[in-house]
Amino acid sequence: MAEVSCFHASIEWPWAEIDPQSHIKWNGRRSFGMSPDSSGWIMSLFKTDPEPWNLHVGDSCLVGIPETLVRIIDIGRYDPPQDVGWLPRPHTMLVVVPADYPDEALSEDDGDTIDLESAALVSIELVSQS
Repeated sequence: MAEVSCFHASIEWPWAEIDPQSHIKWNGRRSFGMSPDSSGWIMSLFKTDPEPWNLHVGDSCLVGIPETLVRIIDIGRYDPPQDVGWLPRPHTMLVVVPADYPDEALSEDDGDTIDLESAALVSIELVSQS
């Protein structure tokens, strides 16, 4: 655990490294909300174990994606790969929301991304197509 505040817990992200050539100054961390109802953090596919609100600076935690049914709401394909602040730069990213997330509630900031070239171990299975 790298940093904890009353709003978020930041962990060192193990599946990417800082891109020294990037125009985006990513700090190598990913933040998680400090309560299950934290606005803006609901959409993260990644979860910590223990939960972020039970973590303190210096703690270790597991990070992963529990089995989750999602709906793809956008696909980004980038040539050249997108400058996102980390390496490897992604060629293809899926933007997803929980499968039961209502369409009328969607905004452009909703969803989480799945970087298909990431070093994070992600298994994807197609369940249905619209």
